[in-house]
Amino acid sequence: MSSNQLNESKKLLKKSSKDFPKHHTLYLNRELSWLNFNERVLLEADDPAAPLLERLNFLGIFSNNMDEFYRVRVALLKRLVNLQDDVRDVNLDFDPSKILRAIHKRVAVQRHKADDIYEKISNELAKENIFFVDENKLTEEQGFFVRQYFKEMVRQFLFPIMLDRFRNFSNLHDNSIYLVIDLTHKDNPSSENLALIEIPTDHVSRFFVLPTSSDKKQYVMFLDDVIRYCLADIFSVFGFIGFKAYTIKFTRDAELDLDNDVSKSFLEAVSDGIKQRKYGDTVRFVYDEKLPRKILTTILKKFGIKKRDSLEKGGRYHNSKDFMHFPRILGTKKMQYDPMPQLDVSDFPPGVSMLDVIRKKDVILHYPYQPFRYIIELLREASIDPAVRTIKMTIYRAAKHSAVVNALINAARNGKEVIVFVEFQARFDEAANISWAARMQDEGIRVLPSIPGMKVHCKILLIRRKESNVNVYYTAVGTGNPNENTTRIYCDEHLLTADKEITSEVNKVFHLLDDRKYQLPDFKHIIVSPFGTRNFFLKRIDREIKNAKKGKPAWMIVKMNNLVDKRIVHRLYEASEAGVRINMIIRGICTLIPGIPKISENIRAVRIVDRFLEHSRILVFCNDDKPEYFIGSSDWMERNLDHRFEVVTPVRDPAIQKQLWDILQIQLMDNIKARFISSEHPNERITVKKGNKKIQAQVEIYHYLQQLQKNETEKS
Repeated sequence: MSSNQLNESKKLLKKSSKDFPKHHTLYLNRELSWLNFNERVLLEADDPAAPLLERLNFLGIFSNNMDEFYRVRVALLKRLVNLQDDVRDVNLDFDPSKILRAIHKRVAVQRHKADDIYEKISNELAKENIFFVDENKLTEEQGFFVRQYFKEMVRQFLFPIMLDRFRNFSNLHDNSIYLVIDLTHKDNPSSENLALIEIPTDHVSRFFVLPTSSDKKQYVMFLDDVIRYCLADIFSVFGFIGFKAYTIKFTRDAELDLDNDVSKSFLEAVSDGIKQRKYGDTVRFVYDEKLPRKILTTILKKFGIKKRDSLEKGGRYHNSKDFMHFPRILGTKKMQYDPMPQLDVSDFPPGVSMLDVIRKKDVILHYPYQPFRYIIELLREASIDPAVRTIKMTIYRAAKHSAVVNALINAARNGKEVIVFVEFQARFDEAANISWAARMQDEGIRVLPSIPGMKVHCKILLIRRKESNVNVYYTAVGTGNPNENTTRIYCDEHLLTADKEITSEVNKVFHLLDDRKYQLPDFKHIIVSPFGTRNFFLKRIDREIKNAKKGKPAWMIVKMNNLVDKRIVHRLYEASEAGVRINMIIRGICTLIPGIPKISENIRAVRIVDRFLEHSRILVFCNDDKPEYFIGSSDWMERNLDHRFEVVTPVRDPAIQKQLWDILQIQLMDNIKARFISSEHPNERITVKKGNKKIQAQVEIYHYLQQLQKNETEKS
């Protein structure tokens, strides 16, 4: 490890030490809590009530989540283990080795469970005449099609590496699948000849659907097995006559190590950091359990992988994340979710100016039930409206073919002043964001540079329009990224408003990002991290505590992705002890433990995993029966409260407040997809009493918004 990497790791350790609180019965370890969440995803794959192909999709999500967990969180823990002797200036109150052991134990159980679930799904698919077939089960006719497919579509992307000549491990791609080929030569059968082939899933689908047979059966083959079947076509010309193939995969530390060279711009530092990822330490090496030990030893030595680097036995197939792109085979509609067409927003009928509507009333968009296209149309209108002078926006993750970026470019071409903050430090999207920034700059957009060590995670849009010679501002504040792809699968909210108090302060955020003076701003209406979010919500919790002690109504509803911050968790315990009723909907990590007698018995927490990813942050405080509503981009984690720019906005419109209230109540009543969060029984089922209605929140919310749309249409 270089001195620069060492320094960066020390910084990470100091910054992250609070993320790993010393084990205590009142605080669940965040890593184990995250594994509880991913287990809930796995349970969805095991739910016989879910459509078969959707269950495969959840198996893919589980695998993809686990890869990222290893690349980030396990990688950090391993750094801490390796650096313990060098960071004596940092007071650790946790044992990273102990946490790693607990993780490995839990992951091993989940991996075996995932394998069993795959077998179950395969058997269920067979009942529907869909069969997975490997290279040993092909008929002569099928073999012909496989060879043709291999020759025409696959062979061109295969570049075998002979391991005895291989020198540069960093050239291998993180999280790709490789086949280790044990080759037998006709002239020297006893010699060891090993080759490596990368499965080219970036170019070819992981799954090959064979032509439907005469008996109407559908056969699907893994790309791995297509290659196995055709190994002779690759190697026989070199005198090899025997071929055995085993799958391997490795995961690297993905944390960016940013060079402190002052002669480099931050953009250059991030770009160099991305390149350095391929040299990251191996944090997990997964291999086919049938791989002979002798060959395994050779590979580990060749790649410089030590046993402590999370060696993990696996089955024949790795990277189940590819199930997220499983082909939609003809005749499988019944194996997918019922269609849920996105609903039009009655506030924005065709031919009506969106800016005119927003000037008169606040509007909220609920994704994915309602389409993201309204934000695109708002940008399009602003780009051609002669009275619009300026458009400002933050971008954290954009779609691959971003209509948002195209709309901003169109605005610049139409002579508008367009100012965009693009976050170069959005993990795994750094390269894409750098590319978008370059393109926007080429089109005349002023791109604000990223801030070293401080991510801008807020989701804000501001439009300045000249009306009667006065600047009028319109803003959109969201809980999720302005991304037309993810808004089809992420549950998020976008508040559109011309409220002068809110818009003026959103404008302050952009001024802050632009001038970089970072003087403590005076925000009285919106809540902005890192300047006051933590204290703002601590005060709201304290107010509920005081009201409870006075015998007044006291409650709160909290919906977010992650609840980790120790100070807030402690204050929530105090609130529960004081008699404040707390309902929480936490999708991911929750270090708070509900239901502890006398400590958290007034706290109920649930996790909802369903066809859409719950992503919105909504908070409601009783305030002595004068409820306050908030939505925004911030979870209750140290990074969101203290180390990022986040924006949370009040929601003031009574009609929108009612919508948020109704949606939260539907989710709190979910008894199909919701599970209790607890320490002893993670993902405990909610019991449906006989005679009670079964409620699946996402379906009910869709019907609720559908009815709202119908009511508004009838009024108009």
